[in-house]
Amino acid sequence: MPPRLPTVTGRRLESGAWFAVSHALVRGQLSNSQMVCGGWLRKDRRSLTRREFLSLVAKGAIAFPFANRLSALAQQNSGQALPGIPPNWELNRDELLEEIVSRAFLFFWNEAGKRTGLVKDRALADGTPDPRRLASIAATGFGLAALCIGHEREYLPPRTIRARVITTLSFALNHVEHVNGFFYHFIDMNTGKRLILSEVSPIDTTIFLCGALTARAYFRDPLISQLATTIYRRVQWRWMLNGGKTLAMGWTPEYKFIGSRWDTYCELMMMYLLAIAAPVYNISPSSWEAVQRPRIDYEGYSYLSGDDPLFVHQYSQAWFDFRNQRDAYADYFVNSATATYAHKLFCLALRWRFPDYDANTWGITASDSRLGYQAWGGPPEIGHIDGTVVPCAAGGSIPFLPNDTLDCLLNLYNRHGGQAWKRYGFVDAFNPLNRWTDLDVLGIDQGITMVMAENHRSNFIWNNFMKNHEAVRAMKLVGFRPTGRAAAACRVNFSSHHFCRC
Repeated sequence: MPPRLPTVTGRRLESGAWFAVSHALVRGQLSNSQMVCGGWLRKDRRSLTRREFLSLVAKGAIAFPFANRLSALAQQNSGQALPGIPPNWELNRDELLEEIVSRAFLFFWNEAGKRTGLVKDRALADGTPDPRRLASIAATGFGLAALCIGHEREYLPPRTIRARVITTLSFALNHVEHVNGFFYHFIDMNTGKRLILSEVSPIDTTIFLCGALTARAYFRDPLISQLATTIYRRVQWRWMLNGGKTLAMGWTPEYKFIGSRWDTYCELMMMYLLAIAAPVYNISPSSWEAVQRPRIDYEGYSYLSGDDPLFVHQYSQAWFDFRNQRDAYADYFVNSATATYAHKLFCLALRWRFPDYDANTWGITASDSRLGYQAWGGPPEIGHIDGTVVPCAAGGSIPFLPNDTLDCLLNLYNRHGGQAWKRYGFVDAFNPLNRWTDLDVLGIDQGITMVMAENHRSNFIWNNFMKNHEAVRAMKLVGFRPTGRAAAACRVNFSSHHFCRC
């Protein structure tokens, strides 16, 4: 049976993205001529679009599933058998939410450097000791959120958790390698130094900042506040504009600014909001208006989205509370709910090809796959879909569609728990058709599921993050306003699948 964890008292670019591209370059799968000073270029020397960059990332990951092979070796050497699940092993919704959150906390606690607080990008799902030392600055941001949750729920002694928060923020401020305040995507968990040709990443830095600001607001501790504020203040957002109206996708010492920009609707909202309200090197609110907002129409539902995986509709709203508010372009909470439901319908439409998908077994977003890391999903169909289920697709959308997502997650646990549930909760991905099971969990996928599960049951991260005056000020600067009763009534109807299409 799955190792049910008692509560300890009695979860672009995606993780693995630049890792895959870097190794594809090293192994010759990408031509050096495709990279020039100033960024990634097509053969016609125009900058890659974000969609093309994600596709390139996925191809690089397929060509180099290094992390999967390493984790398989560690699993082989561990000699531990995969646990089964008895037929009567079932949980209700509240119990499942607690299992998800407490096991994610365990991951973020165990898989962080004790002297640094830096959280591994990935680790073995069964908790087997793992020699990998690749840390992710985004996973570390989610780790700070996990520490706040663990402190509130007394998963460990409060002083112990507070000390880890201080260790993490102090090491990030004083020792983690950065450029103009922006952190590298991947770093050594013991030294904080850049690893594997990683890029300086504004989006991953943002996720770290969101975790740091959550800790600042929650603990109200002078030292924690000083550390978090200093880290935020030194980020030179104007530099990352690189002379444009929108932020560059990243920077490397070898090739300088990546040619692509954060210029199309995705998970970028949190980044622009923090940049616009930054205490020192802030950017103009006009950058918010410069972002393109394409629409997708699917099965009668229309919503803002590029051709991206589902996670792009989740990450910003892990922190910023967009409920009952909208700007000139959208009610983003309703938009994410619509995108989630459209994704569920998309998965159901694939059932003739992959019969494992059904009303309570669905979800495909950027994740590991049998062939390596993939940026996959839909609609429209992205990547080499093969029937794999990615639990964080539903997990990251729990507040948007609680009935649909929790029914799905309960079914994945009760029906597929022997395959998909380990010490740290759900594995990153698994395939019920061919029985492939990822050996790993990924920090950002654990993080988004944990934060959204906690937001659904308590509003905890929303309530604390929105205590930061910069968050409130940013939303005002870009024109957010209350939606009123009509929109609120529309949102209630989502639970019955009667979506507002206006």
